[in-house]
Amino acid sequence: MTDNPDKTTHFGARTVPEAEKAGMVHGVFSSVASRYDVMNDLMSGGIHRIWKDAMMDWLAPRAGQRQLDVAGGTGDIAFRFLRRAPRASSVVCDMTEAMLVEGRKRAEAGHLADRLDWVVGDAMALPFPDNSFDVYTISFGIRNVTRIEDALSEAFRVLRPGGRLMVLEFSQLPNPAMQWAYDRYSYNVIPRMGQAVTGDRDSYQYLVESIRQFPDQDRFAEMIRHAGFDQVKYRNLTMGVAALHSGWKL
Repeated sequence: MTDNPDKTTHFGARTVPEAEKAGMVHGVFSSVASRYDVMNDLMSGGIHRIWKDAMMDWLAPRAGQRQLDVAGGTGDIAFRFLRRAPRASSVVCDMTEAMLVEGRKRAEAGHLADRLDWVVGDAMALPFPDNSFDVYTISFGIRNVTRIEDALSEAFRVLRPGGRLMVLEFSQLPNPAMQWAYDRYSYNVIPRMGQAVTGDRDSYQYLVESIRQFPDQDRFAEMIRHAGFDQVKYRNLTMGVAALHSGWKL
């Protein structure tokens, strides 16, 4: 599916032509790539590591599986997967080459090089054949995709029958007062932190705004079902600050 020049979408709180969003997102992650992992730790107080471990606990990687980690950035999810699954292999796919370059620099990348590939690619048009992977993961990436429905359809296409989708993404807290407090932190602290650490306030302003544009847990679960997945479930993390979504290609 190609971009419609007349259609619009959101880029954080802004409305932009659909055809321009991918380039704008690419600019954000190219700008922050070298400090991306440091900022993840600072923004979440390290909790993102617990969430990613919870993702692996539910996923339960098995020996010999082939994983595709889309928007895989610096390799956090792929490294965790490979450490838990002997003789498994992973492909990290990201539209931003600068993120993959940072991932290759990490010590884990060298230790796992024989089981790990890095590929530049678009979540909406993956450069892989049908029925190629046992596991598809995407962590804090799908909200940045121009057309989420297309990314989910591509996930379904490249998974083998019996394959599993697992998404980790920021979500919505069920308590309005808690959501209000979390929003105050997000909007007032994170952009300033981004300016101090990376020199780029605007990119982190976008990242905060993009969280508020993402569908809530039930709406996103329905989108996964609509893409063809069965046994769709989700689990809230830290009271709904983030959520894990699971679906199977049966």
